[in-house]
Amino acid sequence: MSTRGEARLQVRTLLGRLGRPSSPVGAVNMAVHRASTILFDTIDELDRAKSERFEKGILFYGRFGTPDVFAFEQAISALEGGYGTVAVPSGLAACVLPLVAFLKPGDHVLVTDSVYEPARTSLSQFVARGGVEVTYYDPRIGGDIAELFRPNTRMIYLESPGSLTFEVQDVPAIAAAAKARGILTVCDNTWATPVFHRPIELGVDIVVAAATKYVVGHSGAMLGTVTAHEEHYRALREAANWLGYRVSPDEIFLAARGLRTLAVRLRQHHENGLALARWLETRPEIRRVIHPALPSHPDHAIWKRDFSGATGLFAIVLDAHSKKQATAFVENLSLFGLGFSWGGFESLVLIGDPAHARTATRWKEGGILVRIHAGLEDAGDLIADLDHALGVFRAAGRGAAA
Repeated sequence: MSTRGEARLQVRTLLGRLGRPSSPVGAVNMAVHRASTILFDTIDELDRAKSERFEKGILFYGRFGTPDVFAFEQAISALEGGYGTVAVPSGLAACVLPLVAFLKPGDHVLVTDSVYEPARTSLSQFVARGGVEVTYYDPRIGGDIAELFRPNTRMIYLESPGSLTFEVQDVPAIAAAAKARGILTVCDNTWATPVFHRPIELGVDIVVAAATKYVVGHSGAMLGTVTAHEEHYRALREAANWLGYRVSPDEIFLAARGLRTLAVRLRQHHENGLALARWLETRPEIRRVIHPALPSHPDHAIWKRDFSGATGLFAIVLDAHSKKQATAFVENLSLFGLGFSWGGFESLVLIGDPAHARTATRWKEGGILVRIHAGLEDAGDLIADLDHALGVFRAAGRGAAA
């Protein structure tokens, strides 16, 4: 099959073609390779594989990757616009890998205050204990982040939009300030995926993501990806080996299959998320809807400049007097599951508390924050479900005031 002109194809077309190694039997989908031992015909072949084991696509031992893993990594690299990708067992593993690969005792790392909370825990329980100084910054700092640089600042860790509160960072400004000082930048791109946002094109060095979410897309596998320029790729691959990271071939297969429908699903998540957000903005029970694609969002202009779409994840602030009242809303939804993660076909809801995990900024909204993931269901049905639950919420509020 010819690959002529593939570099000029649109993302929706590439998603159907990338990560498809040639099959001896003509199968459309990649084969699943379950392997620990890789056999070699000669000592020279084994020695060569050992010396090149951290390069892309080198078969050496199952933990270092198999053809299906390499094909998936190649697909993600092409989508993100990087040289190479390391697939890891989870999104959190992806967050941690650059920290382990590039930070050493005595270094200083700047981290967005809106970072994914498990990553924040890893920073305090693992990185800081290893002698690395961690400073959290206001996600809306932009180019002024240079004022926080120290002689030992080694890395800036971004996440845009931020977890729970969805601040959109000025990634180009932060990346430019970092490059001027030779500081590495890492950006979590889970929310948008490379379909809607490509941080490497905006100047970022390393992109991490939880493929568990939209790439897999069906809440049935856990996987992370780390994509980088050539100068940083080998260090990431080596660190993954030190940590003993290995990805399951079955997870890889599910993630590769998820790529085929990613653009189609994201379009529906985008439409459903905006439909729900716009409707919720009209409701008196809602203090605020936090969705970057809404003109009311304080960072909407940055989102419009740097992103080509939005996904289904956003938040609302309920005009609630207590968590008990907010619980009345959440527990009376029938089409929104109550659980962690997001990015699958199903709609989800979760009560959040940004205040307890912030140090550089203060959460001043009042009320109760509820994170919503708009799945692939009919938007009208989802709105009707929200309307019913808000009715119960109002009644609970009247009962509490009586």
